[in-house]
Amino acid sequence: MSSSTMAQRVAVAINAQRNELWPALAGFALFFCLFSGYFMLRPIREAMGIVSGVENLQWLFTATFVVMLIAVPLFAWLSSRVPRLHFIDWVYGFFTLNLGLFALLFFGADESVWLARSFYVWISVYNLFVVSVAWSLMADVFDSEQAKRLFAFIAAGASVGGLVGPALSALLVSTLGQSGLILLAAVLLAVALSLKQVLMRWREQGGAGRAGAVLAESPRRPVPGNPFSGLMRVLSSPYLFGIAGFVILLATASTFLYFEQARLVAELFPDRAAQVRVFGVIDFVVQAGALISQLFITGRIARRLGVRVLLACVPLLVCVGFIGLALMPTFAMLAALMIVRRIGEYAFVRPGREMLFAPLDAESKYKAKNFIDTVVYRAGDAMSGWLKSLLDMLAQGAWLVALVGAASAALWGLLGWYLGGQADQRGAEQQVARASQA
Repeated sequence: MSSSTMAQRVAVAINAQRNELWPALAGFALFFCLFSGYFMLRPIREAMGIVSGVENLQWLFTATFVVMLIAVPLFAWLSSRVPRLHFIDWVYGFFTLNLGLFALLFFGADESVWLARSFYVWISVYNLFVVSVAWSLMADVFDSEQAKRLFAFIAAGASVGGLVGPALSALLVSTLGQSGLILLAAVLLAVALSLKQVLMRWREQGGAGRAGAVLAESPRRPVPGNPFSGLMRVLSSPYLFGIAGFVILLATASTFLYFEQARLVAELFPDRAAQVRVFGVIDFVVQAGALISQLFITGRIARRLGVRVLLACVPLLVCVGFIGLALMPTFAMLAALMIVRRIGEYAFVRPGREMLFAPLDAESKYKAKNFIDTVVYRAGDAMSGWLKSLLDMLAQGAWLVALVGAASAALWGLLGWYLGGQADQRGAEQQVARASQA
């Protein structure tokens, strides 16, 4: 079989046109590197959260939010001065150096409570920034129609990385230790940076075939605006404000489940190694389920039923799951709901959420999107963390938390249905604009 025939078959299999094959594979590989590194570190982070004390998790969430408030204006300031072509170089380079520093610190003082707390907060900031920037890049490189076809496959790279990462963590932690795993994550982040070059080069060559208004936004120029323009964009746009509300409701459901998971794991598995294994098994199941969905289900739903179905179906399932948790508050029920929620987020909600930004301008994709993905998301974490603590004080057991979570998930689904409809309409308008310019 010739290489051209093989390439054509691969392109058909991943819903790509021939000229989109290598950019789609580069996007897949970029997310594989990011999530392999992150999921090597995630079990360490979860164990660090328990070291700090489960009763203190809301403080760690609040600290993460405060760090975001400081970091996001600096991020926006940098994007206003560095061309988009080189912006990710600065961001990923900075985080690579951070990983090296933490590797040294863990090598010398891995039992420090304050190091555990610092790492927990920092890795939460790190994950949101590197993933948000990566999706900004994808929304910049691919247009709305391409996003519906390709984002599920590109997101599958994250799921494969999410499978490989925990496996590497379990296999190598005895040999490399926590410091070695952190250094390996830094190497993978550097590889992701090299893949970004491939995508931006294709984007510069006009490979995305975008409408004229978007083509005018050259990646060789910085993103317009000031350090607070992301906030102003969100406040002035009902569409972006709706996305912010969607993210807060998503964070509320996630935080409620996360806190319950941490509490039950701390009670049932007091040994650190056992905790890491439990978190690793859950991560493996989640990533396997997400990968199957991304490869065979997500893209077909997006093309045939639209973005609104991607964004509404998972909240509905989570709502039903919360009601089940209220009726049967066991670790098995919680773990099942946690797995369903995370598979749904990775396979449906996250790709669908990123499709919302594909028709927008560069300032919305980089500044407003980053503000929503970091500050708004962590604000939702912090607020829901304190709300969870209040609900625990008002009632013993998980039933009250589960009922409030069910109500939040119902609102989350309704808002997802509305925003997905808006995105489908904007994408159709963009297609008409492209056809008129052809």
